[in-house]
Amino acid sequence: MARKNASKSNDGALPAESRKEPRRKPAEKKSASAKGPPQASSLSAVMLHAGLEVVQQCRLRAMLLYVDGLVDADELQQIPFDGPFTVILIVRSESCDQQARNYTEKVVRVPPIQLTRNGQIKMAVMLAFSKRLLRPGDRFVFLTGLSQGKLDTMIVMEVGREYEMFQSVDQPPLTEHIRRAVFERVLNLALELAAEGREGKPSGAIFVLGDSAHVLENTRQNIINPFKGYPEQQRNILDDAMTETVKEFSSIDGAFVIKGTGTIVSAGTYLLPKLVPEELPQGLGARHAAAAAITAATKSIAITISESTGTVRIWRQGKLITEIEKAKPSSTDMVKPESP
Repeated sequence: MARKNASKSNDGALPAESRKEPRRKPAEKKSASAKGPPQASSLSAVMLHAGLEVVQQCRLRAMLLYVDGLVDADELQQIPFDGPFTVILIVRSESCDQQARNYTEKVVRVPPIQLTRNGQIKMAVMLAFSKRLLRPGDRFVFLTGLSQGKLDTMIVMEVGREYEMFQSVDQPPLTEHIRRAVFERVLNLALELAAEGREGKPSGAIFVLGDSAHVLENTRQNIINPFKGYPEQQRNILDDAMTETVKEFSSIDGAFVIKGTGTIVSAGTYLLPKLVPEELPQGLGARHAAAAAITAATKSIAITISESTGTVRIWRQGKLITEIEKAKPSSTDMVKPESP
């Protein structure tokens, strides 16, 4: 009994050297099969992360994001909208427009028509430029894709250095004499006409915006002006009721002359500018020559639709600013409108 008691300390506890920690069983190694494959991220999430890295590491001024290309609009939560760079959200559908505006007011709505990737980029950048969200010299990254959940394209650009995108941005603000809403409405209307045609047939047209008083000095009427005599508020291009009227009259030879405020001055108008453009791109016809000439002679902007190709072109100061190609139905590089 004495030995047993001697092995204990005065307080009845075993000495430290005699206490042993219970052995722990080694952790069982889980096999790879039990663990399962790593969770894959969506392509749009990976592209969005890569875009954010590029814009921050390269210190770009802006990131343009095609919201319809995201798998889920909740992916927008990972974007620092109050960060050192500007985030411009591009939307096509009404639902994406509403979701985007929960995060920022810098939202650009593009028409829900078939466009190639390049066409979509050009259209969005042009509208962002007209809203003055982008300026000449800005470097930005654009993330886009063909449909929902297919955000698969990233391009880094600088406004003013991309010949194909903007051939002459080093000029006065695009909408200097024209309301931005008017320019955007006519551009959207031109793209719709290019995509749909009229009564199943390709449609060509020319719209001349702004500086209407000087434009009319270089014109004559091919037909009796169908807009003459109506109050200005009843013939404004911003009125939704005018959309079908304009599309119907687009089949008439001649141009639409539109005030910077949106009032349609005339249709079926033949342009007679005295100044002949010098450097017209090859393959363009009389409609494009007239657009170049009238914008060289006045402070107007012209938007033309090619009847043969459906390409929409924008002219300013006698020069071609940009062109937006119509997507071919068989093209794999085509952005399709959202299904209802």
